[in-house]
Amino acid sequence: MVPKGVVIHGFEQLKKNRKLTKIWYFRHIYLFLLPAIIWFLVFAYYPMYGIVIAFKDYKFNLGIMGSSWAGFKYFVQFLNDSKFYEVLRNTLSISALKLVFGFPAPLILALMLNAVMHKRIKRVFQTISYLPHFVSWVVVVTLLQKILSPNVGLINDIRYQMGLDPIFFMGKPELFYPLVIISDIWKGIGWGSIIYLAALTNIDPHLYEAAEIDGAGRWSKLFKITLPCLVPTIAILLIFSLSGILNAGFDQIWLMQSPATLSVSEILDTYVLKTGLQQGQLAYSTAIGLFKSAISLLLIVAVNNISRRVSDVSLW
Repeated sequence: MVPKGVVIHGFEQLKKNRKLTKIWYFRHIYLFLLPAIIWFLVFAYYPMYGIVIAFKDYKFNLGIMGSSWAGFKYFVQFLNDSKFYEVLRNTLSISALKLVFGFPAPLILALMLNAVMHKRIKRVFQTISYLPHFVSWVVVVTLLQKILSPNVGLINDIRYQMGLDPIFFMGKPELFYPLVIISDIWKGIGWGSIIYLAALTNIDPHLYEAAEIDGAGRWSKLFKITLPCLVPTIAILLIFSLSGILNAGFDQIWLMQSPATLSVSEILDTYVLKTGLQQGQLAYSTAIGLFKSAISLLLIVAVNNISRRVSDVSLW
């Protein structure tokens, strides 16, 4: 309803439509959305025009519109690429390991923090656990290289004092995945626990009081009250994690990658960068990126549908 006395040009034409009338009435509030809408149009949607390159024999001198159409030529080329299975295997392996070990870590930390009764100690641990999230991967990987250096690293100094030979940790393919998983958990565990801590505060305390009256212990309350109440949050985060299983973490892998570990560290994102910018195959690299995005879209739709049928929790 429009307040009496408010005169708006063209209002008489809009009042027959209730939704348009409300939008017009709150037009000043909707104006606050304008910067965000412009940002998305300019930086998120307009660049999507570039995916057309994946279907063209792109030439710099002809531009996107002037280049001839190539159809699905570069998608077929990627499927027949000798690096296809290696890149896909490495991407899925790293993402699966991060999912298995990295996904439950923030939940466990949140449950442990929630059990700390002393507020000051709890805040100290929370702050310490959040800090690594704000540290760049450049700094994290540089620290790893310094600590694990075969010449001046702390670990190899200890080994030397024990009479053992130094190890080039960052150059051993069999140690690449453990280092990736450990550093990823260290950096993200605190930040990831925030969502679970927020969900834990929404659990009705009367449930715990009733359980204590019935004689329930700590573990009984955890498995029969806390975890069931967290199922919707866990399901939503699991949907996001499974849909992004082809995102193994470009920054981290690119910085930790070395010629010695290339056989286990070449993932889709790093392969796209090398073929596109280093080798100048922009159409081919765009096709690889589009292939990855299409698979991710299918995964999020499939996982969302499965979650909705199994647990009644879904994104839409």
